[in-house]
Amino acid sequence: MYLTQPLHKARRECPQGIFSIHGDRRQSNETFVSRVELLAGGLRGLGLVPGARVGMLAHNSDRFLEYIYATLWAGGVLNPVNTRWSAREIAYSLDDSDTQILIVDDSFAPMVETLRALCNVPLTIIRLDKTPVAEAVDYETLIAETQPLADEIRQGTDLAAILYTGGTTGAPKGVMLSHGNLVADALALTAAADHGKDAPGLHIAPLFHVGGLAAVWQFALRRAPQVTTSHYDPGEALRLIEREAIGDIFVVPVMLRWLVDHPDIATRDLSSLRSIRYGAAPMDITLLRRAMDVFPQAGFLQVYGQTECAPVVTTLAPQDHVADPDAAQMRSAGRPISTAEIKIVNETGKEVAQGMVGEIVVRGPTVMLGYWNKPEETQAALKDGWMHTGDAGRFDENGFLYVVDRVKDMIISGGENVYSIEVENVLSKYPGVSLCAVIGVPDAEWGERVHAAILPNEGVLLSPEVLDAHCRSQIAGYKVPRSYEFVSEMPLSAAGKIVKKDLRAQYLAAIKQDA
Repeated sequence: MYLTQPLHKARRECPQGIFSIHGDRRQSNETFVSRVELLAGGLRGLGLVPGARVGMLAHNSDRFLEYIYATLWAGGVLNPVNTRWSAREIAYSLDDSDTQILIVDDSFAPMVETLRALCNVPLTIIRLDKTPVAEAVDYETLIAETQPLADEIRQGTDLAAILYTGGTTGAPKGVMLSHGNLVADALALTAAADHGKDAPGLHIAPLFHVGGLAAVWQFALRRAPQVTTSHYDPGEALRLIEREAIGDIFVVPVMLRWLVDHPDIATRDLSSLRSIRYGAAPMDITLLRRAMDVFPQAGFLQVYGQTECAPVVTTLAPQDHVADPDAAQMRSAGRPISTAEIKIVNETGKEVAQGMVGEIVVRGPTVMLGYWNKPEETQAALKDGWMHTGDAGRFDENGFLYVVDRVKDMIISGGENVYSIEVENVLSKYPGVSLCAVIGVPDAEWGERVHAAILPNEGVLLSPEVLDAHCRSQIAGYKVPRSYEFVSEMPLSAAGKIVKKDLRAQYLAAIKQDA
């Protein structure tokens, strides 16, 4: 099977069925596939060759879906850009992946000249909307003035996407996912639960995120109309669930919190919603039980994984979501999906006994090809065919996986990965910062938030405001610390390394004392 196959089937078997809905725009399968053929032809006319990368810097829409399929149809490789990144971070990913064609919408058109100045690669810009951009190609004109292109039908180990994720060395890493990786994940997730069958699916997670991107093929396999909304607004999401009789959504926990807290929750008809998939960040059990009460007709499916695994490796099935507050599995990440083989290993790579904690490693058809242009990092992550996740966990006697800690020093805030060393690299450059450490601390809304402990140079006064402004000029807003503390000393190991577990313990003790 190949990623564009659902389009061929939809056009042949149900040409007048609805493929996409965005606002008042509804596209049939025939119309959508015809536009994909034409956009693919336009991309080829701009110099796209099989294997070349195409970027998209835009909010969710049906045009984003067209970009995904047209790029693959033309044999290209997806590079959906994180819309929350700074211009410098975006430029790095474009240069690193040699992405020379970039589609932008109105929201990001003003950034184009900055990107051109920062990028070493020559950029061909396709303007999605009406905001003027110098030397840009108009999206609709490109489609109107080209000829349809035959599907390249790339598959198997052919590269499909490079998805950038935070890097432990401070630079983002491009995760290379093949057509086979993404197909295997979509098939496994489709089989994992009843996702509302052919009822429409709503994309409220951003399509640049691996979870949102993976849902595109999960919806397509079920021939479910795909509904997009440009920005996540809980009131608008509830309105769309009612208006379009949405059957399936994927959310990170903070999105779910905003849904159940919204005042419209009591007045909307949400009975069509049959599946709520959640993941990408820790889920508060109290919030989960509230959501189960609010949506009693929906099956809840927790997903756990990472971009490197395309992305899901375990699910907590709807039947395992029970009302019993003492049910242990409700605090687990579920069981391995059909395509994932998982074991727990110690520091030497030897499998540990059931119940013992070690590193979670994964083998199977969803495991990435490697990191783009990073052979050493690839070799460190992929050992003997096993993907070393950097997460610590254990299995219980019933096969449920419990993620107990993260070996990698990563923070998950609102579904976004933040690597502390990247933030520390920025903070340490500010004059007057002697030492700094960034940790994740519990947050009722975001699951975790980024917290910075700062040791100033002697006699130097620093403030959260100046550090916040400094960080925002260098990194994306979601990576910027949401709280700061200024300390007189740092807990150091014998080797002189900051002991972050002691910082976390001190923070939690202080919070408990203040409570």
